[in-house]
Amino acid sequence: MIASRCFVLAASLASMIHLCPAAATPMREHHIVFQLTDNDSARMTTILDNIANVARYYSDKGDQVEFEVVAYGPGLHMLRADTSPVAERVKSIRLSIPDVTFTACGNTIESMEKAEGKKIELLPGVGVVPAGVARLAELQEKGWSYIRP
Repeated sequence: MIASRCFVLAASLASMIHLCPAAATPMREHHIVFQLTDNDSARMTTILDNIANVARYYSDKGDQVEFEVVAYGPGLHMLRADTSPVAERVKSIRLSIPDVTFTACGNTIESMEKAEGKKIELLPGVGVVPAGVARLAELQEKGWSYIRP
């Protein structure tokens, strides 16, 4: 009698899993890092468009996605408060997509400050890493997908 109850319970659970595909398909996590090394507003816009499109794509699938944009060299202009041609769009992306990080290269900041003779101010919420290339390598070593539009 106990064995037959266990069989009925197991059969019921199996049928519920079959009727509920979400339970059978676990949510996936994705991690994408973008490299930006050009002071090119079209390339900056492409990165921001890619983030918005990919975030929507994975959200529709029920997956999570985390992004990081690593800017160094001339690409740092994207994240500078005084020279960014996409400052409002960066702000909008940060507000609408919570899992986006914008990272500036400390080596580039130091070089630009020396060349320009002034402190470089970044957009609100931008993080700084010691070396942009090292940050890209670290994320790729952790399995992040690397994109350079």
